[in-house]
Amino acid sequence: MTTDISSKLLKTHGLWGQVSINIDRWGVPHIRAENVHDLFFAQGWNAARDRLWQIDLARKRGLGLLSRDFGPGYLAQDRASRLFLYRGDMASEWKAYGSDSEEICTAFTSGINAYIDGCDAGLLDLPPEFAVLGNRPDRWKPEDVVRVRTHSLTQNASSELLRSKVMAVAGPKLGAKLDVLRKHLSHGRAPAPSDGFDPEVMSDRVLRDYQLARCPVTFSKERLYCSLDESDLWTVVVPPGEIARSSFEEGSNNWAISAEKTSTGRPILAFDPHRTHTLPSIRYVVHLTMSGLDVIGAGEPMVPGVSMGHNGTAAFALTIFGADQEDIYVYETASDDPESYAYDGGREKFRVVEEVIPVKGFLDQPIGLHFTRHGPVVYQDKKNNRAFGLRTVWMDPGMAPYMASLSVMRAKTYREYERSLEGWGCPSVNHVYADTSNTIAWRPVGAAPVRDNWDGLLPVPGDGRFEWRGYLGPSDGPTEINPARGFIATANAMNVPDDWSRSNRAIAYEWLDSSRHDTLHYELSRDKLFSLEDCIRLQCSTFSPIAARIAKTGTKLFRDAGDLPIWEFLRPWDNDLSADSAPAALFEVWLSKHLGPLVARREGASAQVIPLLMPFDAPSIAAWLENAVPDRELVEALQASLMDAWTECSTLMGGEEPANWSWGRLHKLYLRHPLQSLVTANWSLEAMRLGGSSSTLNYATYRLGDFSISGGPSVRMIIDVGNWDESLFINNPGQSGVPGSTHYADLTSSWRQGEYKPLLYSMTKVEEATASRIDLVPS
Repeated sequence: MTTDISSKLLKTHGLWGQVSINIDRWGVPHIRAENVHDLFFAQGWNAARDRLWQIDLARKRGLGLLSRDFGPGYLAQDRASRLFLYRGDMASEWKAYGSDSEEICTAFTSGINAYIDGCDAGLLDLPPEFAVLGNRPDRWKPEDVVRVRTHSLTQNASSELLRSKVMAVAGPKLGAKLDVLRKHLSHGRAPAPSDGFDPEVMSDRVLRDYQLARCPVTFSKERLYCSLDESDLWTVVVPPGEIARSSFEEGSNNWAISAEKTSTGRPILAFDPHRTHTLPSIRYVVHLTMSGLDVIGAGEPMVPGVSMGHNGTAAFALTIFGADQEDIYVYETASDDPESYAYDGGREKFRVVEEVIPVKGFLDQPIGLHFTRHGPVVYQDKKNNRAFGLRTVWMDPGMAPYMASLSVMRAKTYREYERSLEGWGCPSVNHVYADTSNTIAWRPVGAAPVRDNWDGLLPVPGDGRFEWRGYLGPSDGPTEINPARGFIATANAMNVPDDWSRSNRAIAYEWLDSSRHDTLHYELSRDKLFSLEDCIRLQCSTFSPIAARIAKTGTKLFRDAGDLPIWEFLRPWDNDLSADSAPAALFEVWLSKHLGPLVARREGASAQVIPLLMPFDAPSIAAWLENAVPDRELVEALQASLMDAWTECSTLMGGEEPANWSWGRLHKLYLRHPLQSLVTANWSLEAMRLGGSSSTLNYATYRLGDFSISGGPSVRMIIDVGNWDESLFINNPGQSGVPGSTHYADLTSSWRQGEYKPLLYSMTKVEEATASRIDLVPS
């Protein structure tokens, strides 16, 4: 341990024994305790130390308690959140995560509460956001950790709505053809409305509450000071397309390389989960140590344990797997009996839950939440005698996001790991594993509904004809152990093996762009030994397979087109979407704003349909070009679209010479503090110019309106399995969520430049890198 570290000794009510927290130079807390209770108590206490305002706000959002603190502007969001709370049996819920899950969550929340107690006693500082808003943090109950489900990363409901809207405008047959330009479907699936479902009944109002429950909490003077009569102004706080798009774009890369293919002679496991970028980061890195458990990795700060990392024997990581975990149901109601719906030849009553929402400055507001046998009613269209409901796996016991990680993180052999995954419910993920015995494995897990008579791609009548027949059994899905190729890699693409698909019903039809998956498999199949540095290069790669495909096709199409200076600007380009690349800027403007609409028009899309298809599915656009008949009309249309993109790009670049253009001038990451508009201090970060897109391993999705970056990896890890102290990580912008903290944004520059920090594990290395230490002792 260095001699100039700062040390604190704090007495804390609720501990059984002494706990040490060594915080290294990069803000990673290494927590050491003597028993389970104290370890997870200290994890909760430490989560509050670094992220109290973040986790308090997340809890209040999830439980529907925002209005109590912030006023009527949050009433609609509270009601929406309460619709999606877990309301089932808690005994079944705790049992799903293991015998000690309730004990762990009790200790974890007791630790959070102990930190709040310290703030109330004046011994610890509250984060400054509480002073700005004039509120206080709440005490937690153990069940608060698992009852909130709206961060579960399920996604198909939004796609069902969008597909319905396309069909409503273009007709079912043409709509199905056009919608593939928005979302490619696997297995050659062509969706069609089920008997009794009319796509024209669908509108954005159907999923308004669903999207409101899932969207981030926003702050403005107008929202904070609105009256009760104005509360309906805040039923939509983020554009519906923004929520839907973000749900489609959340993914990850992960891979495990066998020892025979690495320069270290040991397995390597790498991962970089992709989520919507936030300030502070959605992930938190922590090290938990006690007798029989020594685990380090990343997770969400309001969930105990870690979901990705290693335990000194086995390393584990996850990416989103595309199982279809939700369905929209349309119910027939009656004007003379609006509180019931048609089901199985008769009628069933809605179950109504009456609650009261406290509202700052006003009387408590009563609400009624309606439910069917399938789940919450998200909209009642009484004028047309319809109701719309949502069935989602996360309303069932055992579906709290990432909670099954409490078992996974303790598995030290593949068989233990396999058993631990049997309880994994949500989200649906590709789990990848590597251990010191040189076993590498892939196993997709998560509740996958079995639909016998429909494909789940469109809403269906809720009259009893379309019911889930349980879930795919935990041991019935595909798996892969120690493949002959020497590696496993996943990136949210359709990766179910053909032999499994031939004998089983499809788990899903919607997947993310396969470009990252294809790049990983191409790179890792090379005849070479891979190092940790090679894995860094892959995680930071901005090479675009989509650009390469379209460039190759464009060269053929424009071969006889005569002088085309704009194409000559793109032709010698290396297809790398680096931040400083001028051709990259032109290509992405062309692809997203001009080429996609051109292809849609050629397929028969009207001007009314095209906005519903955006952002377009890049591989579908590339495939359309590759298969197009290169007639003169097409070539001229492509030339015109490229010229339009050139004009737009020139305008966006302020009319500067093309040699001075760069993708990063458009493609920026803005990490804005949610309260920035309310404070004079600058709690936000300077905009970062970045490369990449949704098709590059260095994932960087963007908004079509201004090309600003919306999602990507905040945390990246590369684990040297067996030589743990050589493992690497980075977490953007930093570990702390407290403005002004040393670790609030200290990792930003390194993250942007692709520089990693040591993920230290051994006590010796941890003590050498310790910058500060906190000792907690029982009071």
